[in-house]
Amino acid sequence: MTARGLRALWLGALWWMVSAVVLAQGVLPLPPLRARVTDQTSTLDAAALAALESKLAAFETAKGTQIAVVLVPTTQPEDIADYTQRLGDAWKIGRREVGDGVLFVVAKNDRRVRIAPAKTLEGAIPDLMARRIIDQAVTPAFRRNDFAGGIQAGVDQIMAKVSGENLPLPDEASSADSGSGFAPMDLLIFLVFAVPIGSGILRSLFGNKLGTLLTGAGAGGLAWVLTQVFWISAGAGLLAMLAALFFQMLPSMPSSGRGGRGGGGSWGGGSSGGGWSGGSSSGGGFSSGGGGDFGGGGASGSW
Repeated sequence: MTARGLRALWLGALWWMVSAVVLAQGVLPLPPLRARVTDQTSTLDAAALAALESKLAAFETAKGTQIAVVLVPTTQPEDIADYTQRLGDAWKIGRREVGDGVLFVVAKNDRRVRIAPAKTLEGAIPDLMARRIIDQAVTPAFRRNDFAGGIQAGVDQIMAKVSGENLPLPDEASSADSGSGFAPMDLLIFLVFAVPIGSGILRSLFGNKLGTLLTGAGAGGLAWVLTQVFWISAGAGLLAMLAALFFQMLPSMPSSGRGGRGGGGSWGGGSSGGGWSGGSSSGGGFSSGGGGDFGGGGASGSW
């Protein structure tokens, strides 16, 4: 199997395992990565969203570093540090060959905020500096209900610290990794190996009908994240649902040695539903650089 095929298989299996853990534990689903600013609280108006998105895009163009700002109502039952780590592992922002991403997460109802750099930037933004940015630039504005101003001030200081690092320029870094696309054959390998596992988990949690639909939605969503191509995503979702229907019929075949329906299962309990949650963001076209090596550095604060 090719390296690309192995990567596809690994991504597919990881996605199903993470989905199963999330569903079983009842933690919040993560928002999809669609823009540099994701506001699920409707706190920022259109002008503030556009200005912040434009600033982050310009910085990425000039320096290469990806900074993502996320506003959610709450991260409960997780602490904001755990939620941010899970978000970093899923989104993988930052250039693949550099690993220079920064997450700026605000849990508005919890009155908590966190700045988390990827490992490459932990020297530029050590834990003490992240806490200083929060305490001196971000939370004073938040206490005045000036969320746009606090985020802008925090982002400005993050950019200043990153600009002092000796990082490769975008053109230099991008030349080192030109073949990172996700081919349709990878999706076929994913469907063959990962869908049976994921389908069984989802059908045991939600029943045959809803589990089959979620299998298709999950495969289509993953294909969209990886390829950003609609027809590949739609095809992957349809094929996954057909595969799930096929595996649903297997328990009733005489040769299977198993009886009845394939429901019940040993996966306990339901979960908080939801899937991919919505939320407003300013525009689209933003995708992960594939870095995403977040080692738990950063700091949290409250207001």
